[in-house]
Amino acid sequence: MHHTSGARPPASTDQAPLGTTLLRGGAVYSPADPFATAMVVAGGTVAWVGSEGAADSFADGVGHVVQLDGALVTPAFTDAHVHATATGLALTGLDLTGTDSLAAALDRIAGHAAGRPAGQVLLGHGWDETRWPERRAPLRAELDAATGGRPLYLSRTDVHSAVVSSALLDLVPGVAAEPGYHPEAPLTGDAHHVVRRAAYAAVTPAQRADAQRAALRHAASRGIGALHECAGPDISSEDDLTGLLALATAEPGPQVFGYWAQPAQSPADLDRIRDLGAVGAGGDLFVDGSLGSHTAWLHAPYADADGTGVTHVDAETIARHLTLCTEAGVQAGFHAIGDAAIGSVVDGVRAAVRAVGLERVRALRHRVEHAEMMTAETIAAFAEFGLVASVQPAFDAAWGGDGGMYAQRLGADRARGLNPFAAMTRAGVPLVLGSDSPVTPLDPWGAVRAAAFHHTPEHRISARAAFNAHTRGGWRAIGRDDAGVLVPGAPADYAVWNVADLVVQAPDERVANWSTDPRSGTPGLPDLTPGRDLPVALRTVVGGRTVFAPPNG
Repeated sequence: MHHTSGARPPASTDQAPLGTTLLRGGAVYSPADPFATAMVVAGGTVAWVGSEGAADSFADGVGHVVQLDGALVTPAFTDAHVHATATGLALTGLDLTGTDSLAAALDRIAGHAAGRPAGQVLLGHGWDETRWPERRAPLRAELDAATGGRPLYLSRTDVHSAVVSSALLDLVPGVAAEPGYHPEAPLTGDAHHVVRRAAYAAVTPAQRADAQRAALRHAASRGIGALHECAGPDISSEDDLTGLLALATAEPGPQVFGYWAQPAQSPADLDRIRDLGAVGAGGDLFVDGSLGSHTAWLHAPYADADGTGVTHVDAETIARHLTLCTEAGVQAGFHAIGDAAIGSVVDGVRAAVRAVGLERVRALRHRVEHAEMMTAETIAAFAEFGLVASVQPAFDAAWGGDGGMYAQRLGADRARGLNPFAAMTRAGVPLVLGSDSPVTPLDPWGAVRAAAFHHTPEHRISARAAFNAHTRGGWRAIGRDDAGVLVPGAPADYAVWNVADLVVQAPDERVANWSTDPRSGTPGLPDLTPGRDLPVALRTVVGGRTVFAPPNG
């Protein structure tokens, strides 16, 4: 891919505005023309999409010509569920993702702690005992030894439990009385939230901004042009959210849309949401926890532990929040993973419908984050009420399958029912894709592949459907129907990719074969078959402005 300046006529006859660019000689993924090889961008807007022959008529009138050299141009991805500060801290600090044993994790902790000031609070993430031969979390005494007595907060991969050192507990008086406190086991629930707040309070504003900047730059390098930040009092802070939104506005990078996860008790609470700059009162408003931490709320007990998980809000709170949000015209949302949690949200939506009417509820596109343990009844209710399912296909890639963590927690039969993307799509439930980074990495093509090659074949959706849910779907989830697609008049948010052959993949091989036929008029996407290399971003553009290009790009 290379750039040239267009041959410009004299100024008196030049009709092309500054900042007009022609991209040509590649493949442009657009419903406007399934065979498009070129695109014109005028300022921050897509002006034209079409064939190579027609591109000749634009070449002399534009400011720049980009020769794509066979590269693929797609809409930039939207990651619909991100925690930017935690992502940045994991990218730049102590990340235990991928450690293959408890011993290796303790060695990495000790190496990170060495040389740091004795009183400095250490933050880490990513341990997963189900991937270790020891099959257990680190003990507090082991953490004390590895850190040399320093304060340490170490979140599990799902961020719904954490292990901490004794020195950190000393900074949180009264934590032992909080629900979810265990003398040796990982902390969950309120105890976890209290220690997390204390740990993150030690992060200076400058450190926080550096972490957020690292997360946004990494997202841009992955072809992501927009993020939905899931903030809230139990997972970050008001300063964290307002600082992130200010940073994203001030510096080139992905656009950021914030959600604030605090249940509304009165209309005044929604004024606070607006004051923070959030687009909705949802995101990680926790109805339950996670399967990995045994805190997702289930109808039937876990297969490998006593109990059915926990719930953090009651049905009345859910119904009040949804009703107040709908009356005020504010999008609401909840985090719900277990079948009991999802059922509780549906009951709350039903109560809101009785209070304010179905059309007002549907119009706001209220969201449910994760929505993993769906049933036929809740799928039908999501479709009826217009609920957006904000899902993470990488969860299935990481923990699905008969030998995975989900099967350990639920038994193989129940685990096979998780993340039924195909049934949800058939029923008309809007899907939007995200990573929940740092729970899983910022990796949009990996998410599309995970949805198209779900561990459970009956839950697979086409690569095209998954791609649309990760691009246009993310914009629709915030009420924007004009973005996330490369058609004239749409925002110029796009990514350029180094790819091999383009194909059309669908769960049914007969459909896939037919759709590859040029007569189908279906635009192709990269071959995402497991084992093949995923596309690499060559450039990411937001609003017509380049926000990522390799040093030699």
